[in-house]
Amino acid sequence: MDALNTVDFRFQISDWTLLTVRRRMLVRNFGIGDTTSDRSVMQMPLDCVGVMLRSVQSDASRTSVERQIIEGQPVLRYVMQCFPRYYIDMSQSFDSYKKKFSSKTLSTIRRKVKKFAEHCGGEIRWESFSRPDELERFWRLARELSSKTYQERLLDSGLPSSSSFIERAKRLAEQDDVRGYLLFDGQKPVSYLYCPVENGLVQYAYLGYDPSYLRFSVGTILQWLALESLFEEGRFQYFDFTEGESEHKRLFSTGYLNCANIALLRSSLRNNALALAHLWFGRMIASLGGWLDRHDLRARVRRWIRFRPSDLLIRR
Repeated sequence: MDALNTVDFRFQISDWTLLTVRRRMLVRNFGIGDTTSDRSVMQMPLDCVGVMLRSVQSDASRTSVERQIIEGQPVLRYVMQCFPRYYIDMSQSFDSYKKKFSSKTLSTIRRKVKKFAEHCGGEIRWESFSRPDELERFWRLARELSSKTYQERLLDSGLPSSSSFIERAKRLAEQDDVRGYLLFDGQKPVSYLYCPVENGLVQYAYLGYDPSYLRFSVGTILQWLALESLFEEGRFQYFDFTEGESEHKRLFSTGYLNCANIALLRSSLRNNALALAHLWFGRMIASLGGWLDRHDLRARVRRWIRFRPSDLLIRR
């Protein structure tokens, strides 16, 4: 579905956002297996700067900027990000799904679940939310938790706080098209997962956890419990991890597609400057990341950025 929206061009070092430039664009989100051509999306309103193709299948292997003529219009085709789009095939049983894991990995997951259960007094408490009258409570508790996460502090991508978000969640719940999950330590929420559903695809939209519970891997535990529940429902085709790469997604996925985020921008001095600056900044940071990998420093730097004291954050 196409929608006019604000698109963020973020200048980031790992999870640390230095600068965000926002542009109004026509956004098209692609499901697993959806394909398109650039020419099919060029009918854009005059009050936006271009079209953003999100998570579209692509053969591109690296970011690039290319000038093109599409339907007589000069266009800047900016491949902003290339990534594997991980997913879980849910047409099987949970028992069949578990066979994808090695015995060592399964043992590790079970040990994490057992360790947290022991911490909680012998039993894990978690809740699933899917009805309109349940979403208000989920949102209130998850928002309290989200404010503590690095996703919100650094990326502005925590669970949204706007009333329009919860109203949309309730409308989805009326169609049985949303799932929310909370993991607790006693009465205290320690991890949340929010998943809208579209055309049989459960979307990994928001996951967060209390950083003081990092040692318990509460995000992994909640993901495991939620997946077991979703498999038991037997009505979903895929669990879609959407864009971006992480160890968490690789661990749980059963496959992936090569995808990209591609911006088709009206050719102008302003848009050209933005695309080129964003491209070369990204390549510079990628080179820095390669250097950190060679010296085995990337994980240490990422942990420092995510979990350093909040008074050291640079506020934008």
